[in-house]
Amino acid sequence: MADEETNKKGKTRVDPDTADNSIDKDTSETDNNDDLVIESEDESEEGMNPAASLKRLREKLKVAVAEKQQYLDGWQRDKADFLNARKREEESRKELVRFANEDLISEIIPALDSFDMAMANKEAWEKVDKNWRIGVEYIYSQLLGALQKNGLTQDNPLGQDFNPTVHEPTELIDTTKKDEDGKILQVIQKGYLLHGKAIRPAKVKVGEYQTRPKE
Repeated sequence: MADEETNKKGKTRVDPDTADNSIDKDTSETDNNDDLVIESEDESEEGMNPAASLKRLREKLKVAVAEKQQYLDGWQRDKADFLNARKREEESRKELVRFANEDLISEIIPALDSFDMAMANKEAWEKVDKNWRIGVEYIYSQLLGALQKNGLTQDNPLGQDFNPTVHEPTELIDTTKKDEDGKILQVIQKGYLLHGKAIRPAKVKVGEYQTRPKE
């Protein structure tokens, strides 16, 4: 009997035995394809010479260490930049707070000058009523003390070396004493510093050494 026969409608009938053999053949080919294994890079190294394999691993380790160091250096730089920026910000904020009242103090300083002028003439000051004089001196010390608590210091540089950054010269005084050369021999007006910063220079007269007085 023929394996295949055509029915009246022209369709082909498949013999079950033949179909089974075909399916088994396809399945066998598929199973053979499944047995194929793609060898990975790591597995391929197993077949390499041990010395070559070790060299390859060392090269990989060297690259990994270099990359780690690069990342570490970058992180340390970023951290240092951040800490420096934060430190500068804190210092700026402290500086702002320290000098926030500079304008107010500068306006009060002329009042201190008035006290100094009133008490500068010792002879005239001693003639003032004692009780009134003591009261004025007490008010002056209170005012000066309050300002000092806020960072103000007086600069009365009599006898000191002249410093152009904190002293304002008004006149040169001839002197035959060599050790007075460049020294402040007279203070016309006291200077003031706020937290070490000169907010008003002292007005002074400075000695200038001469081998003999000018005629």
